[in-house]
Amino acid sequence: MSHNTYNKIWAEAQESLNCLLQKEIEEKSQKPLKDRLVVFQMLATFYIKYVQIFHNLESAYDQTVHPQKRLIIRQVLDGVMGRILELKNEMVELEYSEYHYFDDILQDLKLSPENIEIPIPRYFIKEKIKVIKERERILAQIMLDAGMYEDEPKKAVKVMPLEEAVRIIQIAERARQGRLRATFMKQIFLEEKRERLARLHGTRGPDVETAAVCIQRIWRGHTQWKKTLKIREEEMVFLGMTPPPHFQRPSASLLRAQKVDILRCEIQEKHESDFQKALVSIKERVKEIEGPDIKESLQDQIRQWFIECRHITGKFPDYPDEGQGGSAVLFSEKTPEEVAAELTAKAEEEQKKKGKKKGQKGKKEKGKTKGKGNEKEEKKPKKKDEEEEEGWKMAPSNFLPIMEEGNNKYKDIWQNRDEKWNFSQEYDPELIKEEKRKEVEEEIRVQ
Repeated sequence: MSHNTYNKIWAEAQESLNCLLQKEIEEKSQKPLKDRLVVFQMLATFYIKYVQIFHNLESAYDQTVHPQKRLIIRQVLDGVMGRILELKNEMVELEYSEYHYFDDILQDLKLSPENIEIPIPRYFIKEKIKVIKERERILAQIMLDAGMYEDEPKKAVKVMPLEEAVRIIQIAERARQGRLRATFMKQIFLEEKRERLARLHGTRGPDVETAAVCIQRIWRGHTQWKKTLKIREEEMVFLGMTPPPHFQRPSASLLRAQKVDILRCEIQEKHESDFQKALVSIKERVKEIEGPDIKESLQDQIRQWFIECRHITGKFPDYPDEGQGGSAVLFSEKTPEEVAAELTAKAEEEQKKKGKKKGQKGKKEKGKTKGKGNEKEEKKPKKKDEEEEEGWKMAPSNFLPIMEEGNNKYKDIWQNRDEKWNFSQEYDPELIKEEKRKEVEEEIRVQ
């Protein structure tokens, strides 16, 4: 398939994932559910849809050759796999069983049981193929050292004199001729014996016509048996009981598809190596060409900020130290008044904290005496809150933020990006420049 096909598969998977993420957010805001059947139906529906998204993302990641797209697909794919495990764990805890039945849900979604099978991702094997081969080599060496299997012992080759070799060949040849002569003489003896017995009993040998009829009968039976066997095989194929003969050998289209997959894997490796080299070269180019301009613009912003603060407050403000964020505080898109107010507020908070520590000891002693009388009053509202919160609620997920981040990156960068110029799906230098420009700016800002 073409690059455009896998881009469409990725786009469809992202669209489905976006809908699922919105539903997940809606479920969090809803009240706890009390019906276990409704909860299982919701979890099972999420599980099946995430598995479908996993299939699409896995195939797109395996065959996409664009290195920057693969980074985002990999991030979302890892998040989807983690979310599938979380939903599986939720269903196990809800049903107290590791086996679940999705028949009604699959029927509603018009899917077959094969659609919810989870295969091993192909990149698991591809990325660890060197480690697997090295492990197999080490295991074979360990088994060989332990004597689990030994190589066949090599026999020492002896040099034979020419006279002895000629004598062995002569012996073998005479023995062969003797066996042939003995067989020939045995046949003559049996033939003479058969004729002698025929003369004694006065019977004749079989008639020629009778022998021909016998041979014809056996031959016709054999040919009819072969025709019957062929007709039976054709009938089984027609009824669908056995596959047709061409199914037993790989088709030309399948072999062509395998060659295309191998070729795409080679292109992936080439584009990835080019991308890694470009990360270094483009960063150096940005630092060399745009670095002086970035440095000058940062210095101008810092000077302008100091001048504006002096006009507003009447004096130069203190430069933010490293603990407060350094000069990054000045580039947070805030006015000089807001930045100055924040810096003064932080200084005041630090002074207040020092004063609070001294007064906390006296408050704790007073709180102990008052707390005994209010214990009974606090117990009543707690019971009401527990009754209201009874029911099942979705546990917090560790993988939803990962999927949301990847989904946002896809929307911002790739959803509406024009790639007509990039037919071979190589890396996009403009995206690398945007990323490296931020790194260069951060390095210069520290200076």
